[in-house]
Amino acid sequence: MGNWVVNHWFSAVVLTAWLGLNIFLFVYYYLVYEKGPSYAYTRVLLGSALAWARGSAACLNFNCMLILLPVCRNLLSFLRGTCSCCRRTLRKQLDNNLAFHKLLGYTIALLTAVHTIAHLFNVEWYCDSRDDKNSTLPGMLSAIGRLDNYWLNPASSPSETPTYLAFTTIAGVTGVVITLALILMITSSTEFIRRCYFEVFWYTHHLFIIFFAGLLIHGVGRIVRGQTSESMEDSPFDECKDEFKKWGQDDEDDECAVPKFAGNEPVTWKWVLAPIILYLIERLIRFIRSRQRVVVTKAVIHPSKVLELQMKKKGFRMEVGQYIFINCPSISHLEWHPFTLTSAPEEDFFSVHMRSAGDWTENLNKAFQELTPYGPKIEVDGPFGTASEDVFQYEVSMLVGAGIGVTPFASILKSIWYKFQRSDQSLKSKKIYFYWLCRETAAFAWFADLLASLEEEMDSSGKAGFLNYRLFLTSWDNNLAGHAVINFDNATDAVTGLKQKTSYGRPEWNKEFAEVAEAHPRSVVGVFLCGPTALAKTLQTACHQHSSIDPRKVQFYFNKENF
Repeated sequence: MGNWVVNHWFSAVVLTAWLGLNIFLFVYYYLVYEKGPSYAYTRVLLGSALAWARGSAACLNFNCMLILLPVCRNLLSFLRGTCSCCRRTLRKQLDNNLAFHKLLGYTIALLTAVHTIAHLFNVEWYCDSRDDKNSTLPGMLSAIGRLDNYWLNPASSPSETPTYLAFTTIAGVTGVVITLALILMITSSTEFIRRCYFEVFWYTHHLFIIFFAGLLIHGVGRIVRGQTSESMEDSPFDECKDEFKKWGQDDEDDECAVPKFAGNEPVTWKWVLAPIILYLIERLIRFIRSRQRVVVTKAVIHPSKVLELQMKKKGFRMEVGQYIFINCPSISHLEWHPFTLTSAPEEDFFSVHMRSAGDWTENLNKAFQELTPYGPKIEVDGPFGTASEDVFQYEVSMLVGAGIGVTPFASILKSIWYKFQRSDQSLKSKKIYFYWLCRETAAFAWFADLLASLEEEMDSSGKAGFLNYRLFLTSWDNNLAGHAVINFDNATDAVTGLKQKTSYGRPEWNKEFAEVAEAHPRSVVGVFLCGPTALAKTLQTACHQHSSIDPRKVQFYFNKENF
């Protein structure tokens, strides 16, 4: 429990503030439209549905203001850099950007449903009030103000049905467009679609442009109207609601004039304009940077359909564990895919390793297998910061990679190798535990050379105990296991050729964490994962269970890569 508080107190504060502001905005605007004197006549036509619509609209403006900020990757990288001197708990919150983005998206979907349902009732009641005779207050309110634009009811003739209002007014048309765009974006953002049909997710998510365009135009028609301040003096609701039959009559004793109404000024642009401008600047920076020439100096096809690209780009600067977006115009002009950098900052090139896991990566792999002089053109955007940048802030680190998820740790281990070669005294790390989980033996091939170099470097520098790595083969058969048993007494592993023997099956994480906690009883241990969500939940639970309540003793901090 103590570790949970340490890791999540700031997130809890942020979420509480966000939820509190949503509740405040909803309640405030609900009461304005439910109790406010300028909307007393409007409530005669619409009842409480107006308050529900306006309360949800205020929350929609607030959440739409926030939703672009978590995907401003340059802004987040800048904040991560400026927060480098701050506590790690504060920096860790930047790694929750996509989780917060999703939360905002689902909240907007819920608020849109409330707003839409409330306005469907409003439109129906507008039409019902229009059909009332002038002998009733709703009928009289629906008949006034047509000539001088002081009307209250937008449904003026029997031909204007609810469907007609929904598909001919500015608010109706933009509302339909916004809702359809939101439905497509939400449904295409599911885990299954993103993993199996990334192109569908990528293209439909760009409907946010239409969504925000419709949002800015939505209130221009000013359909929701309230009584003007001058009219409230000439025709106060409490005094004149029962005298509506005398409105407009030339009676000197009549103090109730015909009420006048005006539409609300559109305010959505005041909420979302600044984030939109910030996002446009973000996209402009990324566009300019992505147009810079990239030279592919080396392309290697590794086993398990892993493509390694070594590249150079003028002015490119990186830190360990960062990632870039890659585009190949010959495959798709619009698709950009994130890949973790596997090179070290000390190298004069930057590299990625990408496993063929879909149409785009398959086509890229085939393009580099063709015997062309230079290969396909590559465009690069980035680098961007991640949680792995903090790995050297811990004296003890546990690095966990699953399959191709080992890539950020390749960068880290390479950087350590260079630091040892240069006798870098600024290296704070004292011990690193590295775990790599793979389903097949061929996946170890491309990374084994780096581990072999590290083994040799550690031995020669007298720091053989600095790196403790474990390789786990999670998918294996009896023949392979028997072969490993026969060769167990060999100096090197039968699968990888490394001194460290490969383990078969999955790690017993409670045992691994207990051993680390026992070896470092007073340390702060950084746990870094690049892998599936299920493994993340397991490791996060282990971090909480094996952290001491006493802050002076061992504490495990969980960090996960998010793109």
